Amino acid sequence: MIFKTITGIVAALLLLIYVAPVVIKLNEFALWLVAGSAVVMMLVDLWQSIRAKDD
Repeated sequence: MIFKTITGIVAALLLLIYVAPVVIKLNEFALWLVAGSAVVMMLVDLWQSIRAKDD
C-alpha cells in the first residue's frame, strides 16, 4: 500500500516536471486545458487506486 502511494506521487511529480516547462513556454490556453486535465485524471486515478482494496 505504501509503495503504491509513493510511486504514484513520484509519477505525478514527474509528469508535472515534464509537462510544465512546455506549457509555460508556449502559453496556449488549449494546451493548459489538455495538460491540466491529464494531471487531474492522473491524480484521480491515483486516489482511486489508493482507496481500492489490495488484491
